[in-house]
Amino acid sequence: MAFEGLADKLSNAFKKLKNKGKLSENDVKEAMREVRLALLEADVNYKVAKDFTNKVTERAVGQDVMESLTPAQMVVKIVDEELTTLMGGENARIEFASKPPTVIMLCGLQGSGKTTHAAKLAMMLKKQNRNPLLAACDIYRPAAIDQLKVVGSKAGVPVFEMGTENPVKIARAAIRQAKDYGNDVVILDTAGRLHIDEALMNELKKVKAEVNPDEILLVIDSMTGQDAVNVAKSFNELLDITGVILTKLDGDTRGGAALSVKAVTGRPIKFAGIGEKLEDIEVFHPDRMASRILGMGDVLTLIEDAQSKMDQKKAEQMAQKMLSNKFDFNDLNEQFEQVKKMGPLKGILSKIPGLGKQLEDVDIDDRQIDWVQAIIKSMTPEERSQPSIMNLSRKRRIAAGSGRSVEEVNRLIKQLEQMQKMLKQMNSKGGKGKKRKMRNLPGLGGMPMGGMPGGMPPFK
Repeated sequence: MAFEGLADKLSNAFKKLKNKGKLSENDVKEAMREVRLALLEADVNYKVAKDFTNKVTERAVGQDVMESLTPAQMVVKIVDEELTTLMGGENARIEFASKPPTVIMLCGLQGSGKTTHAAKLAMMLKKQNRNPLLAACDIYRPAAIDQLKVVGSKAGVPVFEMGTENPVKIARAAIRQAKDYGNDVVILDTAGRLHIDEALMNELKKVKAEVNPDEILLVIDSMTGQDAVNVAKSFNELLDITGVILTKLDGDTRGGAALSVKAVTGRPIKFAGIGEKLEDIEVFHPDRMASRILGMGDVLTLIEDAQSKMDQKKAEQMAQKMLSNKFDFNDLNEQFEQVKKMGPLKGILSKIPGLGKQLEDVDIDDRQIDWVQAIIKSMTPEERSQPSIMNLSRKRRIAAGSGRSVEEVNRLIKQLEQMQKMLKQMNSKGGKGKKRKMRNLPGLGGMPMGGMPGGMPPFK
């Protein structure tokens, strides 16, 4: 995941501070030297890294911090606040036009993910009860129009195209079509190049002059590191962008772009691409990202993911079953299906405060969920609802059918029994309160403990 290397180095720098009862100015400066090196290794712009550590140092050597009972925690708090400020302070949202349609122009280099993220953004807006229209303004890249049609269809959003007509005419016609058919948002998927050139910029400037977009969002591949910041600076100088969509934040990126873009361009990151699926896009929250970088988790995003990706009705039904002590293998299988919708398990768990650091050396293989489900699906309906009937003969049949061992089948049955016992104890200590909590966290309130590290069968 993004920022892992940076998070490790920052954690090591702060660990040295925590070992000291009282901090001196030299202690702080030494820690900030390590922080600056960590930022530079994460591909953060040199000037940005230097200004950041200078600000933190200036605040951290103040009298209130040095005389605090927990000075190390105060330094971490200051770093958290400065990281949040560095990435924009507050999350920046789309500025919708007072008179529809709102025109959003996406730009960027070829291969940055413009077309896919045009559909992702359209799908997100559709879920917010908007009625978006995608416009195919990339007439140069082979199959660009076809790709937009495919992802637009998957997102359930109409696509306007005029073949290889002039992009300026296409943009103008798309807006006219939106007005005629009641589309309140038009997303222009413009052409990119392998590098910034005069022809690309002239075309984009003509489109901008013609349609006067409400938002110009630059799509940047975060894997390009420091080059992403240079690209953002160039596009901003020529087009005066309003924000950035940072893609591939789920990948093995050092995170320098996310920490540098706002400081270099003055423009906020508005959205982040966090996966390959169309629903894998989220509003960029600087405070939450700072919290993740410092290993403090991100519970709010976790809750929002659960609410948006899990079935509310099924979550309610699951909560009822758990409260009535009727949780069986059918329910366990359904819970795994719900959890899989939220993405890789390690990514989910890393958002839980305190777990991020513990997961560093833990090998969490998402195939383990598939292996558990294979065992469950090899059971008969009767065995799933009444595990107590399973004898050795049945267990051998289930193991053979799932390609797992009898030992793994036994372990899974024992886990379910432990979960049922735990739920029974919970329900005997005030079920109403538990019910409210489960409803507040759809899908998570019923998440089996077997899905957590240490509870998941160590299948190999």
